[in-house]
Amino acid sequence: MSAADTSTTLQFTPIDDIEKIHSALRAGHNSGKLRSLEYRRYQLLQLAYLVQDNAKRFEEALSKDLGRPALESYFLEINASVSEVKTSYSNVYKWAKPEKPSFSLNFTFMRPVIYKEAKGVVLIISPFNYPLWLAVGPLAGALAAGNSVMLKPSESSAAVSALLAELVPKYLDSDLVRVVNGAVPETTKLLSLPWDHILYTGPGRVGKIVASAAAKFLTPVSLELGGKSPVIVDPNCDLQTAARRILWGKCVNAGQTCVAPDYILVPRSFQDQFVDALVEQYNSFFPNATPPTPADQFSKMITPQAFKRVKNLLDATKGSVVIGGETDEDKRFIAPTIVRDVSGEDSLMSEEIFGPILPILPVENLDEAIAFVNAHDHPLALYVFSRDQQFKQRVFQNTKSGAAVANEVVIHPGADGLPFGGVGPSGYGAHTGKYSFDMFTHLRSSLDSPSWIDYLLSFRFPPYNAKKLKSTNQFAVSLPSRPTGPPPIIKSGITATSKWWGKWFILAIAFAVAAKLTKRVKNV
Repeated sequence: MSAADTSTTLQFTPIDDIEKIHSALRAGHNSGKLRSLEYRRYQLLQLAYLVQDNAKRFEEALSKDLGRPALESYFLEINASVSEVKTSYSNVYKWAKPEKPSFSLNFTFMRPVIYKEAKGVVLIISPFNYPLWLAVGPLAGALAAGNSVMLKPSESSAAVSALLAELVPKYLDSDLVRVVNGAVPETTKLLSLPWDHILYTGPGRVGKIVASAAAKFLTPVSLELGGKSPVIVDPNCDLQTAARRILWGKCVNAGQTCVAPDYILVPRSFQDQFVDALVEQYNSFFPNATPPTPADQFSKMITPQAFKRVKNLLDATKGSVVIGGETDEDKRFIAPTIVRDVSGEDSLMSEEIFGPILPILPVENLDEAIAFVNAHDHPLALYVFSRDQQFKQRVFQNTKSGAAVANEVVIHPGADGLPFGGVGPSGYGAHTGKYSFDMFTHLRSSLDSPSWIDYLLSFRFPPYNAKKLKSTNQFAVSLPSRPTGPPPIIKSGITATSKWWGKWFILAIAFAVAAKLTKRVKNV
């Protein structure tokens, strides 16, 4: 049996073993191994090499599960996973360092400090669509924070899940990291146990089940749920760039991306021009095969059920198919498809598509586009394509979404330093990079108050009297002057469009003055 064959054999974890594994992870956490930052770094480096050493096997597994082209697998998952683990490895000392709060004269002598402590034993339930990156990235954050981890990959991505189950015990400490594979019964058993944090990525229907189960133990939960992420296109955009990026965002992984562009809102008068640009890019993407073949340039749907669901949405649309529409049930293949003149009541707007269908909804103006977005659940991502800064800010300031992205799609979860998470129905909590570390970290407040403090705070001890009450009020804060009325309402809100060049201009002048003074001193 070849290595590729070995990686595709998925064996479910016996349900009777799950509670024993949970207890073993609790004992592993209590052993204190991960109190050592060096041991955390060791585990993180092992995790990075787990992916790097087996990159070809993960490529083959992703192809087996999703029909994923190799380029997409390396760009979106394999290289991204190694990069995220490396970020945790390089920064764990800085992230884990105790912090001092802002200076306060009242408490500074009590030596206030915030310790970064592991939450304990955490459960990560990862999805099928990015089965490597959305398992390895959070796992890195949890290990960096000092937790032991139970990883439950998706049974739908069987090849990747089996490969993770094989490799994790070879590279990582089994006292600290374990993989449980299975479907609904195994997941139900996992959710019946007490955890110190749960991260779930997947559909909102299951997210509600996870949150309800966690509530029984008051377990904190982070949910990344997706939703219908809209794209608002301004006629004043770089048309070819917009069409190319939006179409790529819908094509990559056959549209099975939680932040994929779900639908497009364009002015009615601009729809023809925009559709022509999309078709031009479509023919540029797939010049030798229309439709593209799954094994060559395009992924397939993850399961027969997923294929049927998306095909049913496409079959029921009242919009006009511009290009694409071909399907192959045996290969679980749905061609990238552009559909124009779609209404808000169309089948393609009834749920998150999670497939390679791109509906275009014509609207009269930007106000109608914003109203349409606001009439539906807050999306995981909101995209705007425009050259006009005021247009972009008008959209961002009048909507809510997990992320607000201008002139780009899909790749923002991999941007260094940005949190990845939703709002409302698209989820709550954020991860990637330091945000994963923070998610799995308990901020433990601490004071160390010397005895002599009681000379200053002796009034707090009984018996109480008028003198002590007066002393207490000496610590009352003073407020600014009482307002005479409400301030004017400025609808523009807070933006990130401050004139950065002004700061650099001032800095340049300061350097010039400093250089001139230095020269003058030398001459003297």
